[in-house]
Formats: sequence, C-alpha cells, structure tokens
Amino acid sequence: MIRFIAVLFGIAFIFAGAAGFMHQFMTNGLLFGMFDANSMHNIAYIVSGVIAIMAATNYRLTRLYFQIFGIIYVLVAIIGFARGGDLFIMHVHMADNFLHLGIGVVALLLGFYVVKQV
Repeated sequence: MIRFIAVLFGIAFIFAGAAGFMHQFMTNGLLFGMFDANSMHNIAYIVSGVIAIMAATNYRLTRLYFQIFGIIYVLVAIIGFARGGDLFIMHVHMADNFLHLGIGVVALLLGFYVVKQV
C-alpha cells in the first residue's frame, strides 16, 4: 500500500510542478491562486515526483524516500516560516510553508510508522 501511495505522491508532485509552468493554472502569478510558482520551485516538485515513482519500485526504497523527503520538506517549511519565505534560492508564501509542513509530516508518518503488510 505504501508503494501505491508513493506513486500517488509522485503523480501529484509532477502535476504540481508541470502546472506551475502553465499559465492556465496561475491566478495573479500564484499557482491555483495560492502557491508561489517559479522555475526552481516547479523543478523541485517534478524531481520529487520522479524520485517518488522510482522509489515505489521497492518497499525499502519507498520507506527511505518518505523518511528523507519528510525530513527535507519539514526543514523547508521551518526555514520558510523562520525566514519569512526566503529559502535562499527561491521564495515561498505562507501557503507554501503550510503545504510543505503537511507534506513533510505525512511523509514522515509514512516513512517511519507504516509497516509492511504481509
């Protein structure tokens, strides 16, 4: 089941990253009218999605993906909150910080607490 969730994460990340490059999904310069979208941000989401799908080929890799990316996304959220959205190489809005925190917490739960069902 966790491998299937990783594929869903991958699809969602790739969609969000690709949507950031399409003006149809932008309102007032924000993705879906809420999230900051720039090339670096979009590429980060696409790379996260591709890695999620690649990790979904193996249970151990899937858990490792969720553990590592959970830590990364929580750290990105904390830095975003602490620095007012300045992530050194890109800028994020408050909505992005909460999204990153949510992604990170869910990923950490999946990576550390979901056990393989036999």
